[in-house]
Amino acid sequence: MREATSQDRAQNNWRHDSFVLRSLVSKDFKLRYRRSILGVAWSVLNPLLMMVVLTAVFSYMFRFNIAHYPLYFILGQIMFNFINAGTSGGMTSILDSSALIKKIRINKSVFPVEKVIFELVNFAISLIAVALVFIYFLVFPTPGEPPLILTWNIVWLPLLLVYATLFGVGLSFLLSALAVFFRDVIHLWGIFTLAWTYATPLFYPIEQLAPWMQQLMMFNPMYHYVTYFRDIVMWGVTPSLKLNFGCLAFALITLGVGYLVFRLKQRKFILYV
Repeated sequence: MREATSQDRAQNNWRHDSFVLRSLVSKDFKLRYRRSILGVAWSVLNPLLMMVVLTAVFSYMFRFNIAHYPLYFILGQIMFNFINAGTSGGMTSILDSSALIKKIRINKSVFPVEKVIFELVNFAISLIAVALVFIYFLVFPTPGEPPLILTWNIVWLPLLLVYATLFGVGLSFLLSALAVFFRDVIHLWGIFTLAWTYATPLFYPIEQLAPWMQQLMMFNPMYHYVTYFRDIVMWGVTPSLKLNFGCLAFALITLGVGYLVFRLKQRKFILYV
């Protein structure tokens, strides 16, 4: 009887947290796109416009020799933006929800998770931009560049999104807990992500780096997620076991550390928000 009651309580908590999660995602969508004529279309237009600008800069001024450079760039950009936006939103999620936390009893872990889920939905919408660029190169192939062929390797995309989402949630747990007690984390994270952008081969090939820097890149989680994304979409390559293990390891370690810190500190949140 007691065991059944515990199971019922766990199910009720899960239903409640799921409802709160869906409600928060819906609210964020309404807030982001309210009074916007194009609305959710900006999730497609933003990566496309950024791709056009930076393709012009790096293809003609710096002249990186990368086949299908616009596609190369947009794949790296939207993957990095997913993690960057998710963790930046997750970092301030507890502080932004302070009024709600003070009024009602609620599972605080829902707030950082919701920010990452919200950006995951935006990522899914931005895949339309990727599809448009892909179709462009199929219809208007660039002379001298290998043709693009959509292969079955795209089926690995859901697994990649699981890795990236777990990684983003773990970072959000860690950052949101630290930001409650140390507001400086918010400013430092903005500087760190700017450096992280340039430290990840989003708009340049990794071959441009010195050998020792290429070795150091193996410790950059975003390099692995971006490489995975480009392999399955752009090159039609089946992700290796080593690459899958690396992506999973970064995700699980970050999630474990982040959740541990969050769980240890969450009872004191109400005193500092």
